[in-house]
Amino acid sequence: MKTTTSKIITLSLAFTLMAVLNEARSQSVIPTGVTIYNPAKAYNSYVLHSSPDEKSHLIDMNGNEVKSWNHIGFPSEIIDPKNNNGKKGNILIQLENGPGVYGGIFNNKVLGEQDWNGKTVWEWGKKAPGGAARQNHDVHRLANGNTLLVGTVDHIVKGVSDKSIDDQTIYEVNPNGDIVWSWNAGDHIDEFGISPEGRELLRKVYVNGRKGHGFLTINDMQPIGPNKWFSAGDTRFHPDNIVIDSREVSFIAIIEKKTGKIVWHLGPDFDLKENDPKASNFVNSVNLRPSLATNVPRPVDRFSGQHDAHIIPEGLPGAGNLLVFDNQGPSGYPPTYLASQLGSRILEIDPIKKEIVWQYTALNSNQPVWNFYSSFISSARRLPNGNTLIDEGMNGRIFQVTPAGEIVWEYVNPFFKETTLSGTQTIKTNWVFRAQPVPYDWVPEGTPRSEKGLEPIDLSKFRVPQTKNN
Repeated sequence: MKTTTSKIITLSLAFTLMAVLNEARSQSVIPTGVTIYNPAKAYNSYVLHSSPDEKSHLIDMNGNEVKSWNHIGFPSEIIDPKNNNGKKGNILIQLENGPGVYGGIFNNKVLGEQDWNGKTVWEWGKKAPGGAARQNHDVHRLANGNTLLVGTVDHIVKGVSDKSIDDQTIYEVNPNGDIVWSWNAGDHIDEFGISPEGRELLRKVYVNGRKGHGFLTINDMQPIGPNKWFSAGDTRFHPDNIVIDSREVSFIAIIEKKTGKIVWHLGPDFDLKENDPKASNFVNSVNLRPSLATNVPRPVDRFSGQHDAHIIPEGLPGAGNLLVFDNQGPSGYPPTYLASQLGSRILEIDPIKKEIVWQYTALNSNQPVWNFYSSFISSARRLPNGNTLIDEGMNGRIFQVTPAGEIVWEYVNPFFKETTLSGTQTIKTNWVFRAQPVPYDWVPEGTPRSEKGLEPIDLSKFRVPQTKNN
């Protein structure tokens, strides 16, 4: 009991430390909008993101807003026209939310689709269990016209609690709003590779139940799509199967769509013997902190609190590999031991060999590792020219890097808003949950765009202009 209690206290202290460190690295003056842009090296597209102002913003490469919708998304997603009867510029967003932090995104009542002009053309909520969508963390329009989404449902999860808790469900909903497939995370608690120690800690945490937005925090859900592994005969990577990841328990997994079973997972626990058959000692992953190593390929080391895990689609550089934003935020059952020099990472992983084949940290941009860090939210997407679009979510910073780590486009979200986190504490923030690269031909023809280059500023010489004394 003392051991379990100490682990809970350790996790709480870790979250407190994160808040202190983040506060310490903040500035009074933050430039917003586009701060770096090299049109010759960047992949040029629109970028979509939601903001604390409870709107969804589509910007061009110079940061100009070319379109906005008066609803937030969790996330907002422009629909690929080929999955939407050729319609361009339609968006999936949350149409009606209840009270709560971040604009009530965790208390979503109605999920919907709006067209380019802001007209609602589809919505889902009344046919959801309990009459409310409770959508959170991900939504995706499938090629068959159905919509795949993550939601929350309250029920008893055997082996975790004998009281109702906030489990997460994936629904596939047809255009008529009927649920044609569903999957509950809690039904598969024995398949995620959680250690006996972790399971005991889960039981302690949820002994009195809880109703929230998801006890495992499944923050990502993407169909695998066509890929080389399945073409070579590996049925675990069937195109209809779904990649998920858990922010709270630090695992990535593949759901077999046909059976609902977990057929592949990475994490939550690693040991040296798993990664190196010649290792003489088992070393649990809680002691295996990610190093600052830049050499690749190498065995996957411990990720923590990760987001946006997905298989890179065919046609893009790295196709078939797993791309994930490794937050290195407090997470895990038991809690991850984090490195003293905190920094997030983007990892590209060979899912068969379970090796890191490419990575990005601030070191790749010749910066201290702590210059790139988001302990929660965030995303990473591979682009057609081999660059990667990265959302450093908690700081509202979206940027694009080359394979070598050169920053060729950078944008800081200018849409701030005051929000209440707990009690009466109010903060001003520009957080961005996820950023979506949107090809030019996904929106109506004639949509304006600008591509004027902007050289980086030498921060060692930049000074805020001073007012002269009269």
